[in-house]
Amino acid sequence: MKQVYMDHSATTATDPAVTEAMLPYFSEKYGNPSSLYTIGRQARRAIEEARQHVSDLIGAKKEEIIFTGSGTESDNLAIKGSVLKNRGKGDHIITSSIEHHAVLHTCKYLEKNGFKVTYLPVSKEGIVNPADVEKAITPQTILITIMHANNEIGTIQPIEEIGKIAKEKQITFHTDAVQTAGKIPVNVDALGVSMLSVSAHKIYGPKGVGALYLRKGTAIEPQLHGGGHERNIRSSTENVPGIVGFGKASELAKERLPHESNLTALRDSLIKGVLEIEDSYLNGHPVKRLPNNANFRFSFIEGESMILNLDMKGVAASTGSACSSTSLEPSHVLMAIGLRPEEAHGSLRLTLGRKNTQEDVDYVISVLPDIVKKLRMISPLSR
Repeated sequence: MKQVYMDHSATTATDPAVTEAMLPYFSEKYGNPSSLYTIGRQARRAIEEARQHVSDLIGAKKEEIIFTGSGTESDNLAIKGSVLKNRGKGDHIITSSIEHHAVLHTCKYLEKNGFKVTYLPVSKEGIVNPADVEKAITPQTILITIMHANNEIGTIQPIEEIGKIAKEKQITFHTDAVQTAGKIPVNVDALGVSMLSVSAHKIYGPKGVGALYLRKGTAIEPQLHGGGHERNIRSSTENVPGIVGFGKASELAKERLPHESNLTALRDSLIKGVLEIEDSYLNGHPVKRLPNNANFRFSFIEGESMILNLDMKGVAASTGSACSSTSLEPSHVLMAIGLRPEEAHGSLRLTLGRKNTQEDVDYVISVLPDIVKKLRMISPLSR
């Protein structure tokens, strides 16, 4: 049976070149990077080389990169660290209603601990209006956190415009760029951000390693205390193999970035083919979206059933964020763009990657109509 992987927003396969780069740091160059002897210094040099590659990918300075254990940790460190450090200046945070749970749940936690949070609405295409950001600012606002692109519907946010507002108002600005780094050009100065989160396993690197860009002069409170690693911001002996893999994946992502736009043609071909199915709709903005993201909804059926039936045909897909795939609740993102619960439950996310071909797209387009037809025939929601 043909196997087609179309869930690259959930994770990616580790590139063979990344695995090769990592291997020596498990058994040959296994030193603790804080040690002074030779194999410790080898590990330290490898970390610093990786730090340079990650910084190059996002247009940052090497010393502005803090390695973490994941994109989720980077978001937590940025948000909690920033507001706790600046608590004396205010207690108000601005975010959007479609953020990843790593941001939303962190904000909910902070609300329980005395902070106030404004959750901005989005348009029916999933776009935050910069005017709404500016309107929400109060004298107590100490942080704005808006994602660069949504992980479910792929919409790209006007971060540059929001960055200008944040700079003018002298407010710390964080963006979750986990879905954009390596897929579209990301430059921290152009975006105007103070902090930016990235993750290795979204760009063909290993799981369990991420990074936080922290602009020079941006103060945050450490969330892990111990040996003072990563400039006293993130204590823990560094995951050397993972960091090396992240560095190599970043280097490859920067080299291959011009070719990522090729996915746009495949994405558009996929969208065109799927929308030929009766009562199917595209979620998100038709143009301002990631080059690899296609998110659909189908009337009268449930997304989970589609996923299982696609899996039986060898196609890996999702209904939304991998982090909430076991939840019975409808996607908060799809609800925020105005869908009814039954519409949100009928969603399907297909996200392309480097190895996908037109043949893969054609295969999905060929098997999906029969799946939809079969599910509608047995659905109590069907007309």
